[in-house]
Amino acid sequence: MRIWAPWRMAYIKGETEETGCLFCNQLAQRDGPENLILYRGERAFVILNRFPYTNGHMMVVPNAHKHSIEDLDDQTLAELIQLTNQALGVLRQTYDAQNFNIGINIGEASGAGITDHVHLHVVPRWSGDTSFMSTVAETRVLPEALEETFEKLLSAWDKRNHHP
Repeated sequence: MRIWAPWRMAYIKGETEETGCLFCNQLAQRDGPENLILYRGERAFVILNRFPYTNGHMMVVPNAHKHSIEDLDDQTLAELIQLTNQALGVLRQTYDAQNFNIGINIGEASGAGITDHVHLHVVPRWSGDTSFMSTVAETRVLPEALEETFEKLLSAWDKRNHHP
């Protein structure tokens, strides 16, 4: 199923209408293919990366707008790890992921694209995958539309959390 996604053309043209924090803006929206939030916890949420390195690239984000994990309370840190663990299970189940890259880029010098709201990346990996394409050819190879990835992972996340 294809869903009209007007953000694609704006991204291609280099246009941006969003002001403020991307994660805070997404958190304020109703969940669905527009904001890509897969799950909301008490202190953190799970969202698909709109510009993924590979299918299933998720981010686990604290609700609190903080620059670094050093600024988060213990309960939020624990929930970030618990949601990351759930993300691994969902990706193994849905995409038969063999391995993972999990990382946090804190600040611009570390390569963070969003520097003011700390977040954790969960990137599924497979033997022989094309991760070198992003580094060598500045190209990403995604065999599935982002909307399809969202629907698959949302369904798997809901089943894992026993939602109807």
